Amino acid sequence: MTPTTTTTLSPAVSLNRVTKRYGRGQRQVTALDGIDLDVRPGELLCVVGASGCGKSTLLNLAAGLDQPTSGRVTAAGRTALMFQESALFPWLTAAGNIDLALKLRGIPRAGRRARVEELLATVHLAGFGDKRPHELSGGMRQRVALARAFAQDADVLLMDEPFGALDAMTRDILHDELERLWQERELTVVFVTHNVREAVRLGDRIVVLSSRPGRVTAVLDVPLSRPRRIEEAEVGELAASVTAQLREEVRRHAGDADR
Repeated sequence: MTPTTTTTLSPAVSLNRVTKRYGRGQRQVTALDGIDLDVRPGELLCVVGASGCGKSTLLNLAAGLDQPTSGRVTAAGRTALMFQESALFPWLTAAGNIDLALKLRGIPRAGRRARVEELLATVHLAGFGDKRPHELSGGMRQRVALARAFAQDADVLLMDEPFGALDAMTRDILHDELERLWQERELTVVFVTHNVREAVRLGDRIVVLSSRPGRVTAVLDVPLSRPRRIEEAEVGELAASVTAQLREEVRRHAGDADR
């Protein structure tokens, strides 16, 4: 079941004519060019595109970690950003990494311990709070990173290929976990991935970005009921259609570069 969204509500994230350039003169690179995109409150939006198309740049702008060269980016409420690597502090325990996020929010020490335990239980890591990152599997580290993101009390969760380095079985488990938590907490999620099947498995909609400079070439609804499995035929069929669009875009971009 998908959380109810109403298109008349103000967007959770909005990019209006957003362009981002890096460098100057002949070395200037345009990462994003004239992006218009509204993310609906409560939806799980997936962004796909070829390597270097500006997917991570888009998330950094939405998170407020960078500013557009031109255009406007707005986000309603708090945002939290998850990376492909868990980016946990290796000298802190799992509980310590989550506690730090609470501390930075100004939560008093007396109330943090119970909240840390609650968040660990939420991502099915109760009893692992005293483990350091090197003692955890890759999937468990990503669960800690997810709990840390929730500790920021985010309304919008921005995810930059968070499961890309994991094996297929672990990734499948975390797809289920993400979907469950998204529905329970009524979050807005923007999920960047290079895996088109993953995008179809998770997304309410899929945004297709062109090769650099990144432009929105398509926004596709995913008309498949939940729950979905990544190996389902319907998921594969829709993924094949999106992949064909991406391949055509890569060919077009390569042809332009040869001219």
